[in-house]
Amino acid sequence: MNNYVLLIGGANIDIQGFSYKKFIFKDSNPGSIKISCGGVSRNIAENLARLSLNAKLITALGDDDFGNRILKNGESTHIDFSHSLMLKDKPTSTYLSILNAHGEMITAISDMSILDNITMEFLNKKDAILKNSLLTVLDCNLSYDVLECLTSKYTNIPFFLDTVSSKKAARVKDIIGRFHTIKPNKLECEILSGIKINKRDDAKRASEYFLKKGVKQVFISLAKDGLFYSDGCSEGFIDKIAVKPVNTTGAGDAFVAGLVYSYIKSFSIEYAAKFGLAASLIAIESEDTVNPNISVMQIENKMLEANLC
Repeated sequence: MNNYVLLIGGANIDIQGFSYKKFIFKDSNPGSIKISCGGVSRNIAENLARLSLNAKLITALGDDDFGNRILKNGESTHIDFSHSLMLKDKPTSTYLSILNAHGEMITAISDMSILDNITMEFLNKKDAILKNSLLTVLDCNLSYDVLECLTSKYTNIPFFLDTVSSKKAARVKDIIGRFHTIKPNKLECEILSGIKINKRDDAKRASEYFLKKGVKQVFISLAKDGLFYSDGCSEGFIDKIAVKPVNTTGAGDAFVAGLVYSYIKSFSIEYAAKFGLAASLIAIESEDTVNPNISVMQIENKMLEANLC
């Protein structure tokens, strides 16, 4: 039955160091270290599962302690890993990050090389799973060849894109119009559109560029300048909401999960933007990459609390 969301992309273990005080480079900083399950597509999948949606994840995991930890977490959070690739001779992806006393990332190193094993030869065996999904979320940890082939082969599937980072976002610049929904940040938007974002009108121009390419929904995160959204019929800005984050790492993934949920529930683009933003606000309240307390009710309550209704 096509009652599920399919996600294809990264799943890894997050090792995060939280500095207690102002971070000093080239020195040992007092703080705490937390290990949790992460990875862009895995994070989105867990958020969706906690919003009571059926999430199937295609990723690559090593047959090691980290891989087994991710699978065990998937069982407890009801993520379906049954179509993923399990490799005995490769280490599970690991993401190592350092956060300052404000919960903001200072630097990070990611080892995602195992995802190179997610090839079209492998994905062609998952044809039925792909064809029958409600929608499919792709993240830019996948190779260009995979992103290009999937979006050209399955033209009837709404593809949602998580750009991951500015460097990886560049992979999809030439095929950006094949995605139904995108949520780039300011820098990623500049790379994908070729339009410098210096003021709000620039974000609107960039969204028009994407819409003309074929994108149906555009959400642009503008940091201190808030969020811009457009589907060609409705558009608007949402001012930044002042918060004190504990951990900002999973905010974007929660936002994308909110957008997926909104699409399935046929919410307006304005409500989807506010729902996704509220989901991201809940995400940054937890040291975990995915806030275990996230739910539809919590998101609706956060919308009220943040005056997003």
